[in-house]
Amino acid sequence: MKNKIVWLGHSSFRISNGKTIYIDPWQLKKSEPKADIILVTHDHFDHLSVPDIQKITKQGSIIITTASVKQHLTGDIRTVKPGDKIRLGDIDIHAVYAYNPSKPFHPKSAGNVGYIITMNGESIYHTGDTEFIEEMKSLKADILLVPVGGNYTADADNAVKIVHAVNPKLAIPMHWGTLKDVAGREAAEQFKKLAKTPVEILSQEE
Repeated sequence: MKNKIVWLGHSSFRISNGKTIYIDPWQLKKSEPKADIILVTHDHFDHLSVPDIQKITKQGSIIITTASVKQHLTGDIRTVKPGDKIRLGDIDIHAVYAYNPSKPFHPKSAGNVGYIITMNGESIYHTGDTEFIEEMKSLKADILLVPVGGNYTADADNAVKIVHAVNPKLAIPMHWGTLKDVAGREAAEQFKKLAKTPVEILSQEE
């Protein structure tokens, strides 16, 4: 990996290499570096955490999110919808569809997003809360951050379909082991067993 990717638990990540980017910061365990950019995929409590966002916001922090999230936040907020692209310095951010075609959670009409971040010559795709969707067939990324916990999102089997569509160099499972009604580490291990691409199961930062 050209960029440092730290799993903060659930769907929360910190990505850094010159700039510091957070995605869906939630239940941060310790004092974290301040953010240059914060990305929020949608307005559910385990992805939009105003107290956690406040902890890492500094003068000049930019928040990129959907219109439904914007109303809960203050500061420099840029709203996106699926298909939108934003360039911040040498960082490209592409908002993409994230929804469940077979479950009532996260309908397409909600306008939730995932993000493909390209920085330092490497693309990182955080899918957001989703299952495999047809739109993924046109997306490519070097690193895939993909949910495997089931119930609200893709399970291990469905996440493999996402891997096959995106064809990353590396996949990192997320959205497991935190909520009582999503699967634990066994889902991440099952995903690693089934995926025909390298998979790294990250340990949550303490």
